[in-house]
Amino acid sequence: TDEIMQQEIRPLVAVDIIEQLHRQFAILSGGRGKDGAPIITFPEFAGFSEIPDDDFLNVVTYLTSIPSLEAASIGFIIIIDRRRDKWSAVKASLSRIAGAFPGNLQLVFVLRPSRFIQRAIADIGIKLYRDDFKMKVPIIMLNSVSDLHGYIDKSQLTRELGGTLEYGHSQWIHHRTAIENFAMTVKTTAQMLQAFGTDLAETELPNDVQCTEELLSSHTDHHSKLKDELKLAVKQGATLLTCIREPVTRSANSKLSPDELENVATVERLLAQLDETEKAFDQFWTKHHLKLEQCLQLRHFEHDFREVKLTLDNLMETQAGFADIGDSVTRVENLLKEQKHLEEKGQEPLEKAQSLALHGEQLIQNNHYAVDSIRPKCVELRRICDDFTNETKKKYDILGKSLELHKQLDKASQWCEAGIYLLASQAVDKCQSQEGAETALVEIEKFLVTAKEHQLSNPKEFYNQFDMILTPEIKANAQRIVQKLEDVQEMFDKRQVSLKKLAAKQTRPVQPVAPHPESSPKRASPKITRPAAVENLGQFCGAPGRGAAAQNGNHALHSQGLIEKCISKSQGHIINELIETERVYVEELQSIIEGYASEMDNPSLVHLIPSALQNKKEILFGNLPEIYDFHNRIFLKEIENCIENPELLARCFLKRKEDLQIYEKYCQNKPRSEALWRQCGDSIFFQECQRKLDHKLSLDAYLLKPVQRITKYQLLLKEMLKCSKNSEGTAELEEALATMLDIIKSVNDSMHQIAITGYEGDVSELGKLLMQGSFNVWTDHKKGHNKVKDLARFKPMQRHLFLYTKMLLFCKKREENTDGHEKTASYSFKNSLKMSTVGITENVKGDNKKFEIWYNGREEVYIIQASSVELKNTWISEIRKVLTGQLEACR
Repeated sequence: TDEIMQQEIRPLVAVDIIEQLHRQFAILSGGRGKDGAPIITFPEFAGFSEIPDDDFLNVVTYLTSIPSLEAASIGFIIIIDRRRDKWSAVKASLSRIAGAFPGNLQLVFVLRPSRFIQRAIADIGIKLYRDDFKMKVPIIMLNSVSDLHGYIDKSQLTRELGGTLEYGHSQWIHHRTAIENFAMTVKTTAQMLQAFGTDLAETELPNDVQCTEELLSSHTDHHSKLKDELKLAVKQGATLLTCIREPVTRSANSKLSPDELENVATVERLLAQLDETEKAFDQFWTKHHLKLEQCLQLRHFEHDFREVKLTLDNLMETQAGFADIGDSVTRVENLLKEQKHLEEKGQEPLEKAQSLALHGEQLIQNNHYAVDSIRPKCVELRRICDDFTNETKKKYDILGKSLELHKQLDKASQWCEAGIYLLASQAVDKCQSQEGAETALVEIEKFLVTAKEHQLSNPKEFYNQFDMILTPEIKANAQRIVQKLEDVQEMFDKRQVSLKKLAAKQTRPVQPVAPHPESSPKRASPKITRPAAVENLGQFCGAPGRGAAAQNGNHALHSQGLIEKCISKSQGHIINELIETERVYVEELQSIIEGYASEMDNPSLVHLIPSALQNKKEILFGNLPEIYDFHNRIFLKEIENCIENPELLARCFLKRKEDLQIYEKYCQNKPRSEALWRQCGDSIFFQECQRKLDHKLSLDAYLLKPVQRITKYQLLLKEMLKCSKNSEGTAELEEALATMLDIIKSVNDSMHQIAITGYEGDVSELGKLLMQGSFNVWTDHKKGHNKVKDLARFKPMQRHLFLYTKMLLFCKKREENTDGHEKTASYSFKNSLKMSTVGITENVKGDNKKFEIWYNGREEVYIIQASSVELKNTWISEIRKVLTGQLEACR
């Protein structure tokens, strides 16, 4: 077997034959012949013939293996000391040596027995048996040690042979054992280092940080232990070298024997081998350790890259979701704030990405082995950073353009409204005179100059300037305003023509083209009139609509013969749009309920919910589940049935008038929901829900959907109405439109109503809220002091009025900023009048926008000024209905 082979091949060492060596039947004293031949001495040994052959052969073989090859090649000198023995012992010794000596022999010296008879026998015996010994070298028989000195110098012989060579057998055995142990230690250490090196070279580098750290720690510990082993081996060799040199160190006259010098050389050679092995191992370890450290750097870099990349991808995805460019100044300003917030939010990840890219480049500069893996990641990080920065700049540019556009549109709209108001306010009777006509012309010319100040002199150019960033909705709004500008300009042109004729001719008065608004106090049909509050809600939801001031000039615009253009959409197309958007709306509501509201009860996510949100699901979501249930189970199915029968659409809205009142409750809760969202909207819980749903927008955008949806229906009904003029079903469509406008008005009014503060009674007991709006109010109390009366006539109070069937409330409107968000209005209660005790005066001298409400036989008079005649007429009509209803009830 391999073990037997290894045992046969391995040379003998002292420890293998330690007992035989201690018997001292053969010694290698360290002496040399004159030509440097090593001397092996066989001292007198009583039981020499009884030594087993194997023991004899092992000892002699071991002794001949110790001298250097150079010394052994000269041949060994053997000294057999048999002075106290018989010839038979001499004969036996020669025979054994001749038959078993493994080395190259040069001479054999035999110290004959000292007794006369044995010496004579030995002389005869050597002559008779010389050939029997089969020795090819001379055998020299010596009578005494002095004869031996003639052949070998005394300094090379031990004291037993009359020499001066110091030899201690026990110390020799100790040195031999120590040298051989050290040689074995050197060999074992080299094998361990080689095995460790092989293991290191074959180790596959791990793919994660933790495993790499563990491997680096394990290899470093193993390396430290091997270095300790090396230090111990070097220390062992140095100690052994000191022991061998000890005689020379102790006495300057002492000299080491050739064998001892060879021992020194052997130990020094072994120490040199250790040093070379250690240097080679250190060189390899340095490279391996560097690679491990670089691997750990790489794994850290890859780990950080994955984290930063994920954050940047989410950031880019969020940015990509910001596709809205706004449909009003307020919305664009909010979008700019959101963009700013996103930019600030992205600052830290971008800095981390830039820092990581810089770190990667430093690794490359430091000759990292994985350059091909690191460099693309650095390029990718810088690319994403640049993309985000460029996209952010692009977003700012677009939003800036959008803000400029909407400001221009607002200015244009305000200019139109102001122009309409100017035309409507020019009294017909005053314009009949030349002076009056000229004054009116000057007013118009001054006003038209302001068009240049607002860059409105060329409406087409104004629109084309922003054509590239317009959405279809904004484009439609811009076209509407441009058309309005042209219409108003046309009105001014016609008015100027009329006034110039009046100024030139004074034979008889001529009525201007546009009659005075007050001269035609007819109310517009309630089915198509949108109260100012409804306009506010419509704008809030992103729906196009006329402002309250535009309504002021509604009659004036009609008096100029302006006709609203019909949009070319078929009824089927409009119903398809309604159904498709309704389906999307239902799906969005479902996703909010399942992806957010239900998740608030998920045990695995409870720890992510902020404390401020605990047990407040109903505040955040309001009656959203009720709205979803109605649309999913009932309304969607009913309008889907209208695909084949478009004329049934109006009936759906009329039939579900009461059901759609659920939006009132939702809108009333909206301010509380928004306040809670501002407090908790940044929580990890909402981010996790948004990630699972893969929504581009956050929850607050989806919570606005119901408010947007309720205002969308009236727009689609208007489209239907335009496409079905004077056809069957028109009356029902008009009624459905009036119903939806009424619902929106009711919703809008209720949102104002919940903001009333300071009223000690219960507003629900005041009857239905019919109207609400802001007015200038003067008071006149008969019992008051004259100065107070006079003062009251000149200083109007800003009051927000709420008209119920049973009561008229006077409140003061207050606007407050909430945590840097949009202003929220509240209405501080000031006064109230029971409708059963009031009277009205419809016209007040000097101002056609004023009317009076008086109390207790004009004991208290409230002079109320509306923003327009039409608004005044609407309020008077509603108040008249209440008073008439009370009168009929009394009858």
